[in-house]
Amino acid sequence: MLDRELMREAIKARELSHSPYSEFAVGAAVITKDGRVFHGANVENASYGLSMCAERIALYCAYMAGCKKNDLKAMAIVADTRRECSPCGACRQVIAELFPEDAPIYMGNLDGDIEETTIEDLLPNAFTEDDL
Repeated sequence: MLDRELMREAIKARELSHSPYSEFAVGAAVITKDGRVFHGANVENASYGLSMCAERIALYCAYMAGCKKNDLKAMAIVADTRRECSPCGACRQVIAELFPEDAPIYMGNLDGDIEETTIEDLLPNAFTEDDL
């Protein structure tokens, strides 16, 4: 049930997307073990490299509220895509560092399709603080 509830939160977040250039709105939601939900939506900039993805915004919001990696329980990502929306490479790297490696990541679309995975599956052998 958590996957559907968290996906609804990601869909709500998606409504806040600022994506005038790509028109590709993405929403994300992160839930903590104590039940707090943090939202993120992609925010584009005319200088494309300065844009920010929904997944990173949701994670950064959680961290700005004082959460740490072990406080996080699950993440959901959603977009209007044919298949489930998967995080980009930059987001995978950030998730690998800031999100528990075995916590569920629910990737979905507006048709209600959901795939559950983990960052370990999305980015095996990730470069982390252990490599420094």
